[in-house]
Amino acid sequence: MLHFARLACVGLLLLATSKSLNAAERMIVLTPCARDVGVAGAECGTLEVYENRDTSEGRRIGLKVVVLPALSNDPKPDPLFMLDGGPGMPATRMADGVKAALWRIREQREIVLVDQRGTGESNGLHCSGVDSIEIVGNEYPYEVVRECMENFDADLSLYTTPIAMDDLDDVREALGYEQINLWGGSYGTRASLVYLRRHSDRVRSVILDGVAPTGMRLPLHMGEDAFRSIQLVFDNCEADADCNASYPNLREKYQTLLSRLESAPESIRVPHPRSGLMTDYTIRRNDAVEQLRTALYSADATRLLPLIIQHAHDGDYAPLLAQSEHGSEAIAKLAAGMLFSVLCTEDVRYIDESDLDWIAADSSRRTSIVEIWTKVCESWPKGVLPAGYHDPVVSDKPVLVLSGELDPVTPPRWGAMAAEHLSNSLHVVVPGAAHGTMGYGCVHRLMADFLDRGSVSDLDPSCVEELGRPMFFRSSTGPRVGVSREVGSD
Repeated sequence: MLHFARLACVGLLLLATSKSLNAAERMIVLTPCARDVGVAGAECGTLEVYENRDTSEGRRIGLKVVVLPALSNDPKPDPLFMLDGGPGMPATRMADGVKAALWRIREQREIVLVDQRGTGESNGLHCSGVDSIEIVGNEYPYEVVRECMENFDADLSLYTTPIAMDDLDDVREALGYEQINLWGGSYGTRASLVYLRRHSDRVRSVILDGVAPTGMRLPLHMGEDAFRSIQLVFDNCEADADCNASYPNLREKYQTLLSRLESAPESIRVPHPRSGLMTDYTIRRNDAVEQLRTALYSADATRLLPLIIQHAHDGDYAPLLAQSEHGSEAIAKLAAGMLFSVLCTEDVRYIDESDLDWIAADSSRRTSIVEIWTKVCESWPKGVLPAGYHDPVVSDKPVLVLSGELDPVTPPRWGAMAAEHLSNSLHVVVPGAAHGTMGYGCVHRLMADFLDRGSVSDLDPSCVEELGRPMFFRSSTGPRVGVSREVGSD
């Protein structure tokens, strides 16, 4: 008992003496965060910026900032800023998740999370009825979106990536950092690249996880990138004796399913995935495609895809509808207003008739997202982009580029394209990983090594070669009994 008490005292002493970096120089008042942040010792604050940075007049936005103090008593001077995806996801939601995945990084560096303007508690542009919409059996609520657009307390043309990255540099300065490291995931990679281009002298190093470069023009390639990913599901299932025996001719059954739904959507009555109440649905081709595309974002979720496709082919859509719950909690945090402010300005308005003809020429390129976003963006306010915004970002700063082999939306080809213009970069394709690699296998250790070095020189990524796709489910009870494969552990 006495020994335990002594250890507790030592722990309290360490906690008390582990101080935030540059605390005396900070212009943001940081106080202990509310418990919902989920990280002991986390500090929260707000930095006000003008919505219109050019005029420095009018509406101001309070940017929500969360700082996870370094565990060391002598932390490095350059923290890790983490930029989340979407667009529209609040970065501060990641606090609880990164405390375990990035513990080694946090030993030496503070981790800083900032809700980008238009997300979370930074004047979040949430649209009730859109942020958490169910895709299956529902028409997109254009009237709801239009009403939200008209009632937001915001100039929606001022919620673009370049403006937000200038906000981020204000946060850097207000926290007293000379240089920072960046981690971006999904859309956060674009934001990181834009920050790198606009504030290069403030960047020590960058980690890009699932690259969405400035020239990507979302959602132009989402159909073909998802098609590639689901073809890998079929390839892997055919190469797996157990999966192939359980779901023979899966590729053909998938095409048969889509053709059938294209010809005649099917009306069904099944229990709702959340409430359990009997609910009527109309299943269309696009519904099936979008639900399966959503599952492809997670390598673990793809374990069920052969089973889902087989059941849907046989007329049982319950597993497909259950898939609609995948990621629903995260989607509920998405700020649809910010998403459209970014995409309508930076992507969709640069998709022309020739692009639409290119999509129509091949069914593998089709996705209903193109039609939905194009229609929304017809009336959405557009911002102004800097000249050359869509050009590749060129830099000699150290950049670690990570791509999931199975990623359905930012596959390795986009990482390779970005890396071509980053002369001091290393592109690592992580086998068996999908959209986002940070929590997969040894990747967190690779990231920590990279930040310790501040260089890709002599960085050894060979540990990822041991990784692979999780085993497919043979039935609703799981993979074959008595067989296991360690994936995603380190």
